[in-house]
Amino acid sequence: MKIGIIQQANSSDREDNMGRLLQKIGQLAAEGAELVVLQELHNGLYFCQTEDTEVFEQAEPIPGPSTHLFGQLAKEVGVVIVLSLFEKRAPGLYHNTAVVIEKDGSIAGIYRKMHIPDDPAYYEKFYFTPGDLGFHPVETSVGKLGVLVCWDQWYPEAARLMALAGAEILIYPTAIGWESSDSEEEKLRQQDAWVTLQRAHAVANGIPVVSVNRTGYEPDPSGQTKGIQFWGNSFVCGPQGEFLYRAPEKEEVIQLVQTDPTRTENVRRWWPFFRDRRIDCYAELTRRWID
Repeated sequence: MKIGIIQQANSSDREDNMGRLLQKIGQLAAEGAELVVLQELHNGLYFCQTEDTEVFEQAEPIPGPSTHLFGQLAKEVGVVIVLSLFEKRAPGLYHNTAVVIEKDGSIAGIYRKMHIPDDPAYYEKFYFTPGDLGFHPVETSVGKLGVLVCWDQWYPEAARLMALAGAEILIYPTAIGWESSDSEEEKLRQQDAWVTLQRAHAVANGIPVVSVNRTGYEPDPSGQTKGIQFWGNSFVCGPQGEFLYRAPEKEEVIQLVQTDPTRTENVRRWWPFFRDRRIDCYAELTRRWID
């Protein structure tokens, strides 16, 4: 499978952000991409640095303007696209939602972010209701896509459930970076943990992982922090965790990466983790804590 990834620095000009994405998707399609993955909340700034009710005006229904716009392009160039949108589901009910657009422009499926963080500069619980669709791959013309979103990438349970449901690849639209008060050593520890854990999902489940992050600096509108420097480093790894591509930290990237779907079956024959799982002994995983 030929996968296109777009690592982009965004501004407050949403039309410009989307226009650049459309151009880049078209470029990747011309280079042979079958699937293009965008970063988390790609239309605008990462607005969760503050809690502001006016921001809810940015939300949109699904289907809606963005699915129509990107759907038209998907149909025109014949590529599957993974979007990440601020969904208005109903008055007072909003989600952080990934949408998979089929190459005919239709909506193949959606995934609502299940794990919602609430940390300084990442006040997502103010905006997003936790997802209620569970962990189910989206079936497309390029395979079964296990789409998850950002904070979900820290949870091995989410990756496992997607794999058990038949996902052939794990996909993580992401917005993660550094808050400036952290030491350089702490910043490196955070980034290394982020990369290591997602590679571990690939290894433990024997499938490729695609993680597409933002890049660039976005200030805190409230001035309470010094903003976020998104750390880029978008990457694609194979089913043994091997890097197929890793982006730099501070550069925008348009990259085509090729994966080999047949390797999943071969790797699972070599490393039969699914065969040896002790499903009779895992019931306590559904408990919050074991006293």
